[in-house]
Amino acid sequence: MARKSSQDKEEMVKITSDQIVADEKPEDEISKLNRLLAAVLNYLSDDEVEEIDIEYLLNHTEGLREWWDQFRESNRKEIEKEIKQSLGDLPLKELEKIREQINLITIQN
Repeated sequence: MARKSSQDKEEMVKITSDQIVADEKPEDEISKLNRLLAAVLNYLSDDEVEEIDIEYLLNHTEGLREWWDQFRESNRKEIEKEIKQSLGDLPLKELEKIREQINLITIQN
């Protein structure tokens, strides 16, 4: 099976994005998400793409990286909540290990 060149993949994502939003000037959230989803699914369903490259998708689908960063940040609060809830169930030794790891990360930053 022949691999698509980087340029071919880039054109495929760009064409898909342009086709979907051809007549839409003020892009609302739903149309933006539809465009992003269509570009990603088009890439994923291409039989000539042998290896899925997430970085490629993030770099070549307009607005996808920004959306992904926003999603991850909004999900951060849920992750923090889950961690806080599970801390009460951990033994003291595990809590101390976690504190050490947090301290190391804090010092590195």
